[in-house]
Amino acid sequence: MSKDNNDTAVRIDKWLWAARFFKTRTLAKSAIENGKVLIDGQKCKPSRTIGGNETLSIRRSDEVVEVVVIMLSEQRRGASEAQKLYQETDESIELGEQRAADRKALRNSMPVSVRPNKKQRRQIHRFLDN
Repeated sequence: MSKDNNDTAVRIDKWLWAARFFKTRTLAKSAIENGKVLIDGQKCKPSRTIGGNETLSIRRSDEVVEVVVIMLSEQRRGASEAQKLYQETDESIELGEQRAADRKALRNSMPVSVRPNKKQRRQIHRFLDN
């Protein structure tokens, strides 16, 4: 999947774009500069090169994904091929499932607000006028 067979390192912003974590390299670059991407727990620059078996922590909105780099690529390809570039850690998968369950429980516990129809509005007005 890498550009050349002898590639041992790829820029982090290119890899994040190729692995489809961000739509554009500009978005990947700004996320790295804002500290939303950590390599082995350390902040980095967009020009930093990564190799295999490095652990990345990627924060997008309210979720954090931890992945281990398996393969390198500078070219963006299909999603199925992009998923072969990394492996998500077990802790990250469990945390993601827990957050999804929490969001679902929160959504189910919130009352559904429905606007009153014409008859109900009349009843409300009558009640408030008295």
